[in-house]
Amino acid sequence: MTDRRRRLATHLSVLAAALLLPPLAAAVGPTASETAASAAPTTQPIRCKLDKGILNGSLDLPSGESPFPVVLVIAGSGPTDRDGNQPAMKNDSLKLLGFGLAERGIAAVRYDKRGVAQSSLAQLSEADLTFEMLVDDAVRWIEQLRGDPRFTSVGVVGHSEGALIGLLAAKRAGASAYVSISGAGRSLPDVLREQLARKLPPTLMEACERIIGELAAGRTVDDTPVELFALFRPSVQPYLISVFRYEPTKEIVELAAPALIVQGETDLQVKVADAELLAAAKPDARLVVVEGMNHVLKTAGTLAEQQAAYTDPSLPLTPGLVDQIAAFLTETLGSESPATPPGEEAPAAPASTPEG
Repeated sequence: MTDRRRRLATHLSVLAAALLLPPLAAAVGPTASETAASAAPTTQPIRCKLDKGILNGSLDLPSGESPFPVVLVIAGSGPTDRDGNQPAMKNDSLKLLGFGLAERGIAAVRYDKRGVAQSSLAQLSEADLTFEMLVDDAVRWIEQLRGDPRFTSVGVVGHSEGALIGLLAAKRAGASAYVSISGAGRSLPDVLREQLARKLPPTLMEACERIIGELAAGRTVDDTPVELFALFRPSVQPYLISVFRYEPTKEIVELAAPALIVQGETDLQVKVADAELLAAAKPDARLVVVEGMNHVLKTAGTLAEQQAAYTDPSLPLTPGLVDQIAAFLTETLGSESPATPPGEEAPAAPASTPEG
């Protein structure tokens, strides 16, 4: 790994840790009995060409004949890859989510964002990365999928910071449906202040408040305390300035597409109140609070369960989560395939509590 890539990966990792937005959940292949009952979905490589470089991803494709509805799945902050994993934290959440949607007749494209895993672009430096670049990339993917004859309508599913990327991209590209999973309802400065206040002593928190205020005003800071340098070092400040501009509740007001807002009840990073803010800003959105689900889309309550959820890819997604999302996407995007994968019975009652 070059020094430039290492610095970029370090920036993304530190940012993710500071924001407490780890990777997603797990993708499990079909069981032998399911394979015998019916052809299973397949996963194949897919690429999106940029002006300077290539974004690499995985396409989870339903069995049967195309065309299928398709969703672009966007990972959260930091070096979170297409599977929902980070170098020291593997839980396979996005992989499991994509495969689960494909089992239910909805194709899913998961990709490594620029600077992450197989999309590590040689010409990208940490100081050059902006939030708008990530939105531009998502728009490019949506446009590519819309022109692919294997697919009908295109939706967007974003997790954590990916929910904001997806929201802006869905608006610009005119996606047919939008799903926010664990997406913040407040601006990043507000989220940072709350999360850092729980971790830092008063003197450092005072410095944080000053730095966050300057970055939110679009001004860089030269006198960052050494204890805060990893989070607010000069090369990462342009990215923070760029993402600080966006207020999720203001952005979702302008979204024309149908929206589903999904939030885990035991999420330690994003609160149910965030989902409620988003839903209030878009009254026609569907809000689902999933009982027992944490930030990486797995069932967890105790501290031990939370820790295992982030690092054990064998743990399944919270029951009912994929069914809830697939039902919304089938309704809004259309599907020729059954909503329940072969060999499984539809749940008698949803595992989530719809609201609004």
